[in-house]
Amino acid sequence: MNIFLHEVKIYRKSTIIWTVSLILVVGFFMSLYPAIAHDAAQFKKLLEGYPEAVRKAVGVSIDSITSLLGFYSYVFMYIVLCGSIQAMNLGLSIIAKEVQEKTADFLFTKPVTRTAIMTAKLLAAFCSLLITNVIYSVAASIIATKVSKEAVDMKVFLLITVTAFFVELMFMALGVIVAVIARKIKAVLPLSLSIVFGFFILNMFGSIIGEKAIRYLTPFKYYDTAYIIKHSSYESIFIIIEVLFIITAIAASYLIYTKKDIHAV
Repeated sequence: MNIFLHEVKIYRKSTIIWTVSLILVVGFFMSLYPAIAHDAAQFKKLLEGYPEAVRKAVGVSIDSITSLLGFYSYVFMYIVLCGSIQAMNLGLSIIAKEVQEKTADFLFTKPVTRTAIMTAKLLAAFCSLLITNVIYSVAASIIATKVSKEAVDMKVFLLITVTAFFVELMFMALGVIVAVIARKIKAVLPLSLSIVFGFFILNMFGSIIGEKAIRYLTPFKYYDTAYIIKHSSYESIFIIIEVLFIITAIAASYLIYTKKDIHAV
C-alpha cells in the first residue's frame, strides 16, 4: 500500500478548492487596484479618515497603499490567513482522521512502521501546500502584471508571495504536534480556525500597540512586507526561529507518534 499516493489522492480535491479560492481572492482584490491607483490622492484622503489603530490592525499603510507592491502587501495578509487555515487543517487531519474514521487499527496492521506512516503523511501534506503555492504564485504574478501599468518588481513580488508558504509550513508543523499530543480531536476545522485566528488576532493586537516582542509569538509577523519591499530580503532571525520551530515540532511529533497508544475503536 503506497500511503503517500493514497494521501495525495485524498487531499486532491481540497487542494484544488484551496488553490482556486486563493486565486479568486487575489484576482478580485487586485482587480480593484487600477481604480485605486487612478484616484490615489482621493483614496489616501479617505483612509486618513480612519483611526490610526484601525489602519494598523488591518495592515494598511497610507504611504504605500497606492503602489502595486503596497496594495498587494495589504491583500496578501488575508491570502496568508487563508493559506494558514489550509496548512493547519492539513497538519491536524493527517493524524486525527485515522482516529476519527477508526482506521488506525487497520493501518497499523500493515507491514509498515509508524515512522514510515508519519513520513508519508507529512510528505503528502507538504506536496499539497507546495502545489497550492506554486500555482497561486504563477497566477498572482500574471494578475499583477495585468493590473499594473508600470513594470512590476517581480523579485520583490515573489519574495513576498513565497512567505505564504513559509508561514503555512509553521502552521502545518504546529497542527501535527497538536494532533499527536491530543488524545482525540472531534472536529478538525473548528480547531484549525480557532488556532489560526488566535494567532491572527495576536498579530493585529501587536500591530496596534506596536509591541515588537509579539513578532516572535505569531508567524503572521515573521515576514514584514515593508521590510521585504525596502531591502529585497528577509530578516534572518525569523528564518532561524522558523527552522528551529519546524524541526523541533516535527521531531517531537515523530517521537510521540511512535510511542503513544492510539485508540481507534
